[in-house]
Amino acid sequence: MSATIVNMTEPVKTQRRYDNSRREAQSRATRAQVVAAAGDLFLARGYPATTIEAVAVAADVPVASVYRLFGAKKAILSAVLQVAFVGDDEPAGLHDRPEAQAAAAQSDPRALLAGYARVARSVLTRSGPLQQMLRVAAEADPECADLAGTFRQQRLAGQSLVARELAARGALAPGLTEEAALDTIYTLMSPEVHRLLTVERKLSADQYEDWLARALAATLLDGAARPMQP
Repeated sequence: MSATIVNMTEPVKTQRRYDNSRREAQSRATRAQVVAAAGDLFLARGYPATTIEAVAVAADVPVASVYRLFGAKKAILSAVLQVAFVGDDEPAGLHDRPEAQAAAAQSDPRALLAGYARVARSVLTRSGPLQQMLRVAAEADPECADLAGTFRQQRLAGQSLVARELAARGALAPGLTEEAALDTIYTLMSPEVHRLLTVERKLSADQYEDWLARALAATLLDGAARPMQP
């Protein structure tokens, strides 16, 4: 029986592991370019008048790449709004962010509401004009109406956590149910009220935050609740 001779001088071929981290980083950077450019165009022209081709030109990205990354204009608008809500393109939701977690961790109900007023200020300063644009576009565009409805449901779900926390602590005013508290929070923290106060009444961001914190506390809390420490 003959033995098989192995040539030990030949290099052993190994399968090279494909590293796509650079491609992913480049794709993310391109997405960010498109989102930034689209946000500016949506505010300047409105949703109906903004085409994917115009977004591609403004972002200096090939049209084919924009379609590959987003597929449709509605998806671009959704991405623009998501970034505006949380401040970046990280996957963490708003209530998983440090500012919201710091608010939820407050033991004093008034401090908790002041913390969420700060969160609302941040979110609405970034997204308020875009939400106004979406509201106007939704009146004529079914895609925008669908998207607006989705974001309203997300906002309702997020703000329900505040009402639930106050109810769990027994901090709500006598006779005020958790559902009624949510109605108040949903109204006072709305983009419409933010626009009314900051655009029409010319309140600064600091003044809006202070107004919101006080309005929430005055309408939601039991008068016997421990006052917020200075």
